[in-house]
Amino acid sequence: MQPLRPANLAPLAAALLLLAAATTHAHNITRILEKHPDFSTFNKYLTLTHLAPEINRRITITVCAIDNSAMNELLSKHPSIYTLKNILSLHVLLDYFGAKKLHQITNGTALAATMFQATGTAPGSTGFVNITDLRGGKVGFGAENNGGALSAFFVKSLEEIPYNISIIQISKPLPSAAAEAPTPAPSKQNLTSIMSRHGCKVFADTLSASPDAMSTFSDNVDGGLTVFCPMDDAFKAFLPKYKNLTAAGKASLLEYHATPVYESMAMLKSNNGLMNTLATDGASKFDFTVQNDGDQVTLKTKIVTAKITGTLIDEDPLAIYTIDKVLLPRELFKALAPSPSPSPAPEPAAADAPASPKKGGKKKKQKAADAPADEESAPADSPSDAADESADDGNGAVRFDGVRYGNVIFVVMALCFGFSLL
Repeated sequence: MQPLRPANLAPLAAALLLLAAATTHAHNITRILEKHPDFSTFNKYLTLTHLAPEINRRITITVCAIDNSAMNELLSKHPSIYTLKNILSLHVLLDYFGAKKLHQITNGTALAATMFQATGTAPGSTGFVNITDLRGGKVGFGAENNGGALSAFFVKSLEEIPYNISIIQISKPLPSAAAEAPTPAPSKQNLTSIMSRHGCKVFADTLSASPDAMSTFSDNVDGGLTVFCPMDDAFKAFLPKYKNLTAAGKASLLEYHATPVYESMAMLKSNNGLMNTLATDGASKFDFTVQNDGDQVTLKTKIVTAKITGTLIDEDPLAIYTIDKVLLPRELFKALAPSPSPSPAPEPAAADAPASPKKGGKKKKQKAADAPADEESAPADSPSDAADESADDGNGAVRFDGVRYGNVIFVVMALCFGFSLL
């Protein structure tokens, strides 16, 4: 077969490059707003409240920005940084609304969910914003819990990247009693109460019943704490195995679900690798591996792989995320870890060949001696979660924004330099 010629396939190479570029959707709200000095205060507080990285990781988003004078009016009320985060998150719509779409809303009105609603802290429908196309070309905005009043109006479009991110100016902040309610600092909040309210009651109750583990969690909040909370169905199914552990093993299992540092979602996505936990102590590693693929973040132990399914709170120094499975540390469940594949049986030896010395017995004894005492009480039945352990990606593919382009880059280079693909 004739080799592929670059002269004939130049259009194809260009198309492949465009495809690779089109699949990326990264945007940076801070850099975009830096081009608009009149919104510097709004931009500053998106960073201070940690909303900026949350906006950047969203694929479809609309930011209703307010200028410096409007922000000064808002700040004159002296809200705490935690309350201000709720107020500003009400100004981030989880849908795309460019200037054109605002004037073409079906039936003239739309109800948009916001980042405030997505946090789970907005009661009822208080995290929604009403958008109405009014007569005379005006578009009004109002918080859903504000009696239907449209208190702010569309001013202009600052930046649009269809249909990824739209940044528009509205005339004033959106008033909302729910968003403006005083919000305590994370260190003053009740950890188990936050978990119980959002689908992690079984884990929260179990943690409350373990004084040692509860004390370890509480002592680490001020200095930084990230909790990975199994949802109720997952932890309820695990309870029989949990009850078979020793008291020390139970505390270690609970502490294994938290790290002694604050990790925002953006940090989890960028800092892949081994992570220590509250249970880590000297020779007892009690660590797991953080990996991500696009927007999905997973936590991998030697036994199970769990996915982060939601965010309960993400306010420095505290973050609490929900996960779909219980994290099983190898230190407690060694018997459940996948065994290495056995070596193939040796060929029958010739009659006059000397017998080869036996190996491995000593190593097996050493491994048994190294095992922590808690492992003796580990349940013997194997959970189905062990099948979820997946191999690391070792194909050398290049990844941009969660998408692998190894093959695309190879094809483009071959086309550009005239290499034969066969």
